Amino acid sequence: MAERYTYSLGRRKSAVASVRLTKGKGEITVNGKPANDYFAGSASLMHELFAPFRAIENEKSHNVSVKVTGGGHSAQIDAIRLGIAKCLATEK
Repeated sequence: MAERYTYSLGRRKSAVASVRLTKGKGEITVNGKPANDYFAGSASLMHELFAPFRAIENEKSHNVSVKVTGGGHSAQIDAIRLGIAKCLATEK
């Protein structure tokens, strides 16, 4: 059976993030790498990445797969965060 997912697009300045959200354990993959590796372990950026999950008070409920291009890491984090928030808002 095919895995169910929610898809959304997030944009910030010149950064564009394609976000796919599935039920899971809270793993985040960015461009095929774990988010900690992709963002070089920056704690402040990683804190921002989990903001949409903290808003719904459920940080470990979904796995996130992201393809992001353009901009710097800060703009990419904002684009990913927007994409995650859109996915959570449209999820049933």
